[in-house]
Amino acid sequence: MAATEGFAGPILHFRGCDTGGMHLAAITVRPEGASPPGVLETQAGPVAPVLLASVAGLSVWRHDFSLAAGEPGYRLEGRLHPVATRLDGDIRFAFVSCNGEENGDLDRDSAERNLMWARLRADHARAPFALLLQGGDQIYADEATHGHPLTEDWPKHVSRNPSAADLDDLAAHLRRRFVERYMMVLAAEGCAELFATVPSLSVWDDHDICDGWGSLPESRTNSAIGQVLFTVARQMYLLFQHGATEADVPDLFMDPAGRNLGWRRDLPGVTLFAPDLRSERHRNRVMGPGGWNAIKALQPTGDHVFMVSSVPLLGPRLSLVETLLMAIPRMQHYEDDLRDQWQSHAHRDEWRRMLRHVLRMRQTAPVTILSGEIHLATRAEMGPEALLVHQLVASGISHRAPPQAYARGLGLFAGLGEAPLPGHPIRIKPLPGHRHRYAAERNYLTLDRRDGRWQAVWHLEDSGPTPPMALDQD
Repeated sequence: MAATEGFAGPILHFRGCDTGGMHLAAITVRPEGASPPGVLETQAGPVAPVLLASVAGLSVWRHDFSLAAGEPGYRLEGRLHPVATRLDGDIRFAFVSCNGEENGDLDRDSAERNLMWARLRADHARAPFALLLQGGDQIYADEATHGHPLTEDWPKHVSRNPSAADLDDLAAHLRRRFVERYMMVLAAEGCAELFATVPSLSVWDDHDICDGWGSLPESRTNSAIGQVLFTVARQMYLLFQHGATEADVPDLFMDPAGRNLGWRRDLPGVTLFAPDLRSERHRNRVMGPGGWNAIKALQPTGDHVFMVSSVPLLGPRLSLVETLLMAIPRMQHYEDDLRDQWQSHAHRDEWRRMLRHVLRMRQTAPVTILSGEIHLATRAEMGPEALLVHQLVASGISHRAPPQAYARGLGLFAGLGEAPLPGHPIRIKPLPGHRHRYAAERNYLTLDRRDGRWQAVWHLEDSGPTPPMALDQD
């Protein structure tokens, strides 16, 4: 049903798998006072819904259930929703990011906005996906602060001493605005069917909170207003992107204290993990103790490791651009965007630290980094051939691409190369079948395991699918 009617779902979230099958949660949204969804039916029996939360005039319900390997799917309210439940052997993943735009996203034409989602849905109908990996900016909440006196000029001006009543009113305002954006995305034609049949795993990025969160001045993010914004964004992220509340955090994320919302899931032959690059971020760090302790303890068990980094881990020498732009007064408003990058002067020690952990994991299995954030498609490699690490960037499932000239200029700059770790140079490469390092088209990525070997295909709005790219070295 349409988002404006207050209905959405079911929306599947991947909890894990074991010999008992695939473990899932399905959330369904109804207007408060409407009848709850019915029982969810599987081969193991019926599952009743549980009220997860009431927010902004809506009730969010959850069914927790499992599907055995080979089970065709689940039935809810008279409709069978097929799910790819065999996770061994040949499987497919889809990866998307940047599902929106900073300004006017709610007013865009739905068919234009969701064109690539429609193609992804057709792709799924042809060969079903087992997982939908979402790499950040699943919503663009930048305009959620508009319309309230405390945040109308966020982040330029922040009241120093807002009253408790005004902060409560702001929280209610933000919850309504965030819910509006999530409902628009989750109930959109072309998206809803995918969310009902393909379990998601999501990591957040700045626009899921506000543009530049964590790279803004700490006088803004640490203020009472900034903390209300972050608290509401976190509540909505857990609810709509994980089907969860704070009570579920210890079971779903690597840091049981919940300071960092990085996650890990293991499938037959695959380890998936995503560090949270926002919860503990400030201008001089990317992650804090919660995130780094989780990464240090992470020991992959699969034959292939996929890391989801919401900001590209392998990138060009952006520190040079940062130095240049900071010397030009009228260009200094780009500072927050550059601070967001691993390659920023402020984060280079942490960047090297994360790269060393990736190389540690690469000693036992191939590692592929999946990333978004830049509204372009590209790829990168790091290291000598014997320890090669791939990065695949698919960014802009609905965010319109920047001009071709921007992509060409960035490509020329990337030719300078970068080697933060001696003996492990980073090289930005064109997509298979393309000449230039960056493709300025909306896109998504598919990952296929066939006969135990992984390959990737980018799907571009105008150029179409790329030739497959092998991810496993001989």
